[in-house]
Parts: sequence; C-alpha cells; structure tokens
Amino acid sequence: MAFLKNRATWSCCFDAPGGFFIQLIIMGLFGGFNKAKKENLDKGLAKTKESVFQKMTRAVVGKTKVDDDVLDNLEEVLITSDVGVDTTLRIIERIEERVSRDKYINTSELNVILREEIAALLGENENGEEGDFELPADKKPYVIMVVGVNGVGKTTTIGKLAHKFKAAGKSVVLGAADTFRAAAIEQLEIWANRVDVPLIKQKMGSDPASVAYDTLASAKTRDADVVIVDTAGRLHNKVNLMNELTKVKKVMQKVVPDAPHEIMLVLDGSTGQNAFEQAKQFTKATEVTSLTITKLDGTAKGGVVIGVSDQLKVPVKYIGIGEGIDDLQVFNRNQFVDSLFG
Repeated sequence: MAFLKNRATWSCCFDAPGGFFIQLIIMGLFGGFNKAKKENLDKGLAKTKESVFQKMTRAVVGKTKVDDDVLDNLEEVLITSDVGVDTTLRIIERIEERVSRDKYINTSELNVILREEIAALLGENENGEEGDFELPADKKPYVIMVVGVNGVGKTTTIGKLAHKFKAAGKSVVLGAADTFRAAAIEQLEIWANRVDVPLIKQKMGSDPASVAYDTLASAKTRDADVVIVDTAGRLHNKVNLMNELTKVKKVMQKVVPDAPHEIMLVLDGSTGQNAFEQAKQFTKATEVTSLTITKLDGTAKGGVVIGVSDQLKVPVKYIGIGEGIDDLQVFNRNQFVDSLFG
C-alpha cells in the first residue's frame, strides 16, 4: 500500500469526478483491514479478557461507588492478572488521584478509567498507537539482533517478522548466529525456506560473531533493507552471555558502523512473571531496545505485557496472538487495552 502515501499522485483522483467515491472505497479497505486485525487481537486475548472480566465483576459486586474496598479488590485483580506489583501500585495511585479529584466515581465508570490510565502508562514507554513494518530511510540495512531464552518463540518470531517485512515490500536477510544448537539453525532454515528469504549460516559450534559478520556483509552485497540476526538463548552464565553479545555487536559494526539498530528481546507471555524475570536478566546483559511478547493467545496472563514494559521502560513493539504466519501484530497500546478491559 505504499502507493497510497504519495498524496500528490492521488490528489487528482480525489479531486476528479467520482474521486470522493474512490476515497470512500480506500477508507473502506483500510477499515476492513483494521477491523480484521482488531478481531484477531480480541480472539488472541480472549482468555486473559475472560479472566479479567470475571475478577472485575467480583471486585465491584454490590458496590456503586469506587471506594477503598473497590480499589483494594482492583489491586488484587491486576496482580493476579500478572500485571506485577509495582506496576499495579502505579495504576492504583493514578485511579486514586482521579477518585480524589472527581469526588464521586461510579463503579460503572471504572473500566473506562482503568483503560485510560493503563494506555497512558504504556504511552510513557513509547508503546505505539499505530504502526506498520516500515523502516528508517536512513538506515540500510536496518539490523535487528534478536535475543531471548530457548523456547520463547524466538525463531518463530524471526520467521514471522521476515514474512511481514517481505509482505511490506522489503528485502530481508536472516542470520543463524545461535550456533550452539543444531536445532536452532535447522528451525531458522525451515522458516527462511518457508518465507523465501536468504539465510546465512555456518556449522554448529561456529563463532556467532563470524556468522553475524557474514550476514551483514551478504546483506550489503544484496542491498537488503533489513537484517534479522538470531543469537544464542542461554542465561545460565550472564557474564558469558554479556561478553558474547558484546562481541557480536562489535563485529557487526565493522560492516555497518551503527549496528545493531535494534536489540529485540522475545518473551513468552504464557509464563507470566517468569517472563519479567528473564527480561530483567537480559537487560542486565545487553541494552534491549524493544520487546516482543509471544504466545498470548494460549494464556490468561496477558497482563504481563503491561508490567514488563512499565518496569523495564522498554517499548513493546510486537505481540504474538496465534500460531499462524500472520499472527504477529505491531503492538497498538490502545487496541490492546481495549481488547483486554473493553
């Protein structure tokens, strides 16, 4: 849909006889896409929403006014929904301020207020409202280094990202720098073949930095738009992990001086607060700049998205809401909150 961004080209169509109807058709197409995306999000977060709704109902039963008892119950709802203690307290404080300011708030308004305050909280960490798979024009190739423990859906996320970028008209190169597991290389190769993008790899046990170097060199030769480099998912020795990731970054910079442009941490949303603990360990080992939360469709712990982003001060960029190749979405904080608490 990149052609629609050229307003000069299309203004004549809109101004011409019948142009208004062309505009309506285009708006209808985009509305359909957005509606389908929102429906998938609602479906993916259904288990969390059902759990939250049931807890919220119990929190306000027999109450007409938001008072201390209701706020105590709401606190329990958020904590048991894996939002996390610290983030929950921040949300409750925000709601208390509104209750104090407005004097009387009916319990029927609580859901709306909760949605507004959580969306505002997510906005502080630059979590998006709208987004696509566009890339900065001044960074080519745009280099993404992906980190995360084994089993969180890291390889699947890379494959789906490659698919999304390619669908957006971008040329993609993948790098299999998780050389400590043969399965990691094989899985990434399956995805590369499925999406039909080149994969740069070496044999198991090779130096990950060497693979990263080859990947970026190949991407530059191919004039690729985006490079996605997989890295080893081990946390048993934080010092070794830190040294390894630092080495990979330094070697990348020999080819692309400001690489990587993004360090993406992939977390399994179904693990709840364990995902938060993993995130803390990785942010100590390297400078994480974005988060992808996977497997939200199979869990009632979707609230972890809110807590992880708030506590780490790192934006959530993508969320996984299903097993299909198109079930990786750009994170939209307002739609997310609406699906969760709407």
